[in-house]
Amino acid sequence: MSWKLAVLVLLLNVVIIRTLDNGLARTPPMGWMQWQRFRCNIDCVNDPHYCVSEKLIMQMADIMVTDGYKDAGYEYVSIDDCWMSKERDPKTNKMQADPVRFPSGIKALANYVHSKGLKLGIYQDMGTKTCKGYPGSQYYVPLDAQTFADWEVDMLKLDCCNTGYDMVSGYSVMGSFLNKTGRPILYACSWPVCMGKNANFKLAAKMCNMWRNAIDITDSWDRVHQIIKIYSNNTQHFAEVAGPGHWNDPDQLIIGDYGLSETQQKVQMGMWAMMASPLFMSVDLRNIDPRAKKLLLNKQVLAINQDPLGKQGMRVWIDTTGTLEYWTRPLMSNGSYAIAILNTSDYGMSRHINCTLKDFKLPSANSYLITDIFGGENLGKFGLSDRIVLQLHPTDMFLATAVPMSFS
Repeated sequence: MSWKLAVLVLLLNVVIIRTLDNGLARTPPMGWMQWQRFRCNIDCVNDPHYCVSEKLIMQMADIMVTDGYKDAGYEYVSIDDCWMSKERDPKTNKMQADPVRFPSGIKALANYVHSKGLKLGIYQDMGTKTCKGYPGSQYYVPLDAQTFADWEVDMLKLDCCNTGYDMVSGYSVMGSFLNKTGRPILYACSWPVCMGKNANFKLAAKMCNMWRNAIDITDSWDRVHQIIKIYSNNTQHFAEVAGPGHWNDPDQLIIGDYGLSETQQKVQMGMWAMMASPLFMSVDLRNIDPRAKKLLLNKQVLAINQDPLGKQGMRVWIDTTGTLEYWTRPLMSNGSYAIAILNTSDYGMSRHINCTLKDFKLPSANSYLITDIFGGENLGKFGLSDRIVLQLHPTDMFLATAVPMSFS
């Protein structure tokens, strides 16, 4: 038996801890992530301003503090794939940061991020190699978990490319060894999306703080819409397992990038809030459009996303065309709800909406105070049968809170 096979057998026979008891992510985690905007750009010679490097991560950390993102709740600055050297250290087998792009090392970068009051996230893969061909964790789980702790990393995103054995066991083993380090490390898993129809979301909620459960996002409305449809249909009943400490992750926010119109950016922000999703921006914060920045910092939308009750919103009605949906999300405060009307049609005409609070399955109350979140307008008191009338543009949404109250 080769040493690698022996290590693998040993790891898979470790007493697996099924619960990741790290006390983290009591509300959906928020931060910034490299991948969607900067991908695996390692050409720091010809493209130094946009390559994946410690300079880029430090600049994003700086802006998160100076431009109000940290104060709004975005706290993780996360490096994705392509940060490593192509080989582990030949003497210790430890991972190594690329010496050209990360000359100070990950521990120094973590210190810098911590000095800003932020937390550092990092990427690895459960397989033999990462998705972009860098050294994976398959035979090095205990070593890698301890290395991350020694570097004072605060979050691990663990991918599932090039995996040749039981992913559930492998991810559980990594969670166990992360716990054993004694350092609280947010654990973001990818195995449910890699397992597709065979994903066990109840198990994911015991093993991970957040987990990918939909297709990879790209900089396009089509992909955002596809992800929303997965959540709308909820065919695998993953919505029911979300809650404090464990969240479904539909992937990064592409607000401020190139592929979405202004209303489509509003839809992503609003629906990610309704879906109790982790909010990880993937945008160049150095030159973000002011409208996108305002949307990302919208306090009312963030309050819905971060509601401590932790109930994921769900679709309660869809029309026969499949393009108009009503959503409801219970909130912590005195029987309040967030409600949303989503128009996914890209036809060139607006939709006339005429509905009542009964359509959102709200419980009986004398009345609800309705506040338009994006418009910032108090719409007044509505009984369950009172009509809500509005026009909704193509690929746009109406988002509101409904707070129960009595008629005076």
